[in-house]
Amino acid sequence: MGSLGFGEILLILIFALFIFGPKKLPEIGRAAGKTLKEFKNALEGKSSPTEHDK
Repeated sequence: MGSLGFGEILLILIFALFIFGPKKLPEIGRAAGKTLKEFKNALEGKSSPTEHDK
C-alpha cells in the first residue's frame, strides 16, 4: 500500500463534491480542520482554546 497520488486525491474530491455539494464542502473542511487542531493540541497536552484565543 502506497501513499495517495494526485489522481486518487482528485477522484476523492470530485466524489465528495457530488455527494455533499459545493456549499457544504467548506463547512466540512473547517470542521475537519478544527477537529485535527484539537486532537493535535490534546496530544501535546495543551488545554482547549478559550473564547478570547479564537
